[in-house]
Amino acid sequence: MQERKQGRRSAEAAEKTKCDILHAAADMFAEQGFERVSLRNISEKAGVSHSLIRHHFGSKEQIWQAVSDGMDDFMQRYITAIINYLPESYTSAQRVYHFLSYMSAFTLVHPRPIQFIADAVRQDDDALLRYFLRSKDEFSAAFSSLFDEYNRDNPEKPVDMWEMKWQMLQTVHAATSLRPMMAETWPECGDDQDKLLLKHWSLYNRIIAMQLAISADEMISVESLSTLIFDVPCHV
Repeated sequence: MQERKQGRRSAEAAEKTKCDILHAAADMFAEQGFERVSLRNISEKAGVSHSLIRHHFGSKEQIWQAVSDGMDDFMQRYITAIINYLPESYTSAQRVYHFLSYMSAFTLVHPRPIQFIADAVRQDDDALLRYFLRSKDEFSAAFSSLFDEYNRDNPEKPVDMWEMKWQMLQTVHAATSLRPMMAETWPECGDDQDKLLLKHWSLYNRIIAMQLAISADEMISVESLSTLIFDVPCHV
């Protein structure tokens, strides 16, 4: 019995160590990019030995893939949480509108996924990008029904799901890569990043509302993007 408890504690400790490594690596990959991060950098940030990282993951590429897998899992659960939240009483236009509004709010507040994509695109070798995009069909399957339903209900003004996704990626990436320019656009916000992100999101919110014919009284209006974030556990 004692040996079984010790074995369980050892397994839990090993799992915690792996999580610590992934958390540290995810932050560093997002902030600095794949090329500029070394295993030694990750080991120092995670507070573990270089050899322990190699024991659990083997190489920097394998750590990156593990982080990418963790993000995939989280984002699919996050998308599911949003869709499950949308009331059945909403019209198909309202459902698409709210889905895009909630997703854009999350990715503006938590830009790590878009930073990951942007860094993968910058690599000379497209291996990271191909790995990141391998699950795109699984992602689209999770929310494509929202757009299919909208297009059935609105055959005179259909929307393209991939174009709407691309539009959101552009919006989120602009807030990440051109962040200092937001203060130039909305100087009244000063250096308050929360207010600047809210202004940026509100601009996108108005655009998709017009595209989907959402009336002003149906539009989401908040004072902080944090109120639009769903509580979904993230393991990376």
